[in-house]
Amino acid sequence: MTTGKFLIYGAYGYTGELITRFAAKRGLQPLLAGRNKDKTAEIAERFGFEYRVFGLDETAMLDAALEEIDVVLHCAGPFSLTSRAMVEACLRNKKHYTDITGEIAVFEACAAQDKQACNAGVTLMPGIGFDVVPSDCLALHLKERLPTATHLSLAFYGMGRLSHGTQATMTMNVGKGGAIRRDGKITLVPGAWQTREIHFGNGVVKTGVTIPWGDIATAWYSTGIPNIEVYTVVPPQNLRMLKISRYLGWFLATGFAQKYLQANIPHGGPSDAERAKGRTLMWGEATDDEGNRVESRQQGPEGYTLTAIAALNIVEKILAGNFTPGYQTPAKAYGADLALEIDGVARQDL
Repeated sequence: MTTGKFLIYGAYGYTGELITRFAAKRGLQPLLAGRNKDKTAEIAERFGFEYRVFGLDETAMLDAALEEIDVVLHCAGPFSLTSRAMVEACLRNKKHYTDITGEIAVFEACAAQDKQACNAGVTLMPGIGFDVVPSDCLALHLKERLPTATHLSLAFYGMGRLSHGTQATMTMNVGKGGAIRRDGKITLVPGAWQTREIHFGNGVVKTGVTIPWGDIATAWYSTGIPNIEVYTVVPPQNLRMLKISRYLGWFLATGFAQKYLQANIPHGGPSDAERAKGRTLMWGEATDDEGNRVESRQQGPEGYTLTAIAALNIVEKILAGNFTPGYQTPAKAYGADLALEIDGVARQDL
């Protein structure tokens, strides 16, 4: 039995609150939830939404909340720590699962549950925000331009400030090095493994550095291209830190170092004014073994704004019955032009 409702879990985090605000502007009526009663109640009362309070380890209360909805939009990270319990609950209760992760391990864990999701008749679609909707769509677009592609390179440049949650996840993984996909397999590489000059268009030329971005997982499922690298632009001091992490990663991963680093992350995220000024630039290249090459650029709104719009667009599609059971990526489910449905997103083929 469908309810036509969805759950935002972690609604009082920076991105969860932003998504809740955007949902209210659309006239949607999500059920809000989180483990902190005061914070969940405050945001629910602000927008006139119903809410529930429970931790992900409170199985009975979690299951009871899922009985009231059809789709979960999971916003409580780090998702490598929180997604498993919610995914299992969605499969157990035959509810659709979405989240806004960018963590490779979460994508791979959901992909491994494809058969269970198909049997339950639900979709598992992690990464329906900035991670990875625009880049996933760009990857599939490049594949469609060059069906014989064997190598894919993607890059993004976010002109804006990071939220506390994003920085916390990045900090948690700082000592783990990088990752690429090679011959169809995810392969660990040192931090800042490769750098290259990226031409984002309109005279914007930046040095990109490889990072273990979600597309290392998702672009494989969306395109079948076996060799994938993802680059981003970081300030020079951050690039130096990434290179240092090759040698000090073991220390940065210790409880002492993590406690210190996490404690120094500022709370909150970019203001509305900062988001309005921000932009995201993307670039992609696909090549094949015969020397053929295609290149495209893409631009769009600031990352958190894009996350809120993209996530709600996809949730509304699922609620309307537009979904495919099993593990899905955004582009695999809805096509390469899904990102172009967002105001301000434009693409240029070179």
